[in-house]
Amino acid sequence: MENFEYKNKNAWSKLDRREVMDFAESYKQFIGAYKTEREVVSFIRNESEKMGYKNLFDEGYDGKDFFAVNDGKSIFIFKNGTEGIEKGINIVVAHIDSPRIDIKQNPLYEKFDIALLRTHYYGGIKKYQWATLPLALHGVLILKNGEKLEFSMGEAPDEPVFVISDLLPHLGRKQMAKPAKEVIEGEALDPVVGSIPLKEKDKSSVKKAILKVLYDQFGITEEDFISSELTLVPAGGARDVGFDRAALTAYGHDDKICAYTAFRALIDSDVSEKPMLVMLMDKEEIGSDGISGSQSDFLEYVIESYLKAKGINNVSAREVLHKSFALSADVNAAIDPLYPDVFEEQNAAKFGHGIVVTKFTGSGGKYSSSDASAELVFAVRSLFNEKDVPWQIGELGKVDVGGGGTIAKFLAKRGVETIDAGPALLSMHAPHEIASKADLYSSYLAYKVFLNSALKLKR
Repeated sequence: MENFEYKNKNAWSKLDRREVMDFAESYKQFIGAYKTEREVVSFIRNESEKMGYKNLFDEGYDGKDFFAVNDGKSIFIFKNGTEGIEKGINIVVAHIDSPRIDIKQNPLYEKFDIALLRTHYYGGIKKYQWATLPLALHGVLILKNGEKLEFSMGEAPDEPVFVISDLLPHLGRKQMAKPAKEVIEGEALDPVVGSIPLKEKDKSSVKKAILKVLYDQFGITEEDFISSELTLVPAGGARDVGFDRAALTAYGHDDKICAYTAFRALIDSDVSEKPMLVMLMDKEEIGSDGISGSQSDFLEYVIESYLKAKGINNVSAREVLHKSFALSADVNAAIDPLYPDVFEEQNAAKFGHGIVVTKFTGSGGKYSSSDASAELVFAVRSLFNEKDVPWQIGELGKVDVGGGGTIAKFLAKRGVETIDAGPALLSMHAPHEIASKADLYSSYLAYKVFLNSALKLKR
């Protein structure tokens, strides 16, 4: 008798385990090395140039496969199809910013012979998770002579790290009685950066000593912090998790796991019928605002620039977008065996069960969600089933417990048929998140078959 029930299966039962493990090794190198938006953009740009992709904005660009960089913190990669762009594009969009701790513009100070940096956290974090961790400092400074200094300290074994201190439990009774979000205040996320004073006649100053170190080693003056973008991230690379090495822990799986798999899916694909576009965006964790976020008009500008280079004058960017399809490649939350009460089990994503297709995100009554149509869900469901991609349907937690948004709604408002699809994580937004290698590889397969598809919907 035929079974009419829906049950998703563990992805390991469908995948070639050697392929999964090999792919994970390449991802480990990426996720451990490129922790900021600028670093990811630089890596993607360099890899694209090696493979013959052209800069869309170079003089003389002639309509070939291209990359386009926006403000140094987001990047598009485009591959031509056998059909023209006039019939639409297959798009996978991910974001390359992650929750972190940013350095303020006037940060350096001294208290009780200890020098620290003032900070402002970025995105949704549990502040208490960041105390006492070894942190690395990444970013750029524009020095007073106009030189751009790319800065990284704390990743190599012989480099110093930076640490946010915390109260000892012997003196922490009042602190431990506070709600979790108040255990460590936002203004108390300041890392220790030095403690040897610079002697000056009858007085000493640790702050001045640190400024001397910065100038002697890097040419940095205190005013140079004003024109800087510096951020604290967990130091060190990705590590395998478990006796079976089936999972990875790393900083920034959200959402670099989708960025890497989408980029690999595009470059590993042969020329297909539809043009392919991978968009790697900034600022998703704080609302997708700003010049490098998904709410900017960079997408339209890129399409218009391409149409102009190709000499296509009778089609608008708006028409192209209304004929396009997109996967909003963002992570979901896997049901956690330690905290099952916040998940609705029947509709929750399971760790290791393949890429998660999410019809709607948002919170409460589906607020801030684009809510993909049944027709689009069917098209993606059919595609993944046909190509034997391990996948599952899932949503983010119980109704009224919480929620979250993605880039999907910003493409949908442009007329692009869009649905969310990405791997499910444990410990999302923690300094070290956990991802299944099977879900990593399933996402790569899913993005690849989507980019190569010829989806059509009746409107």
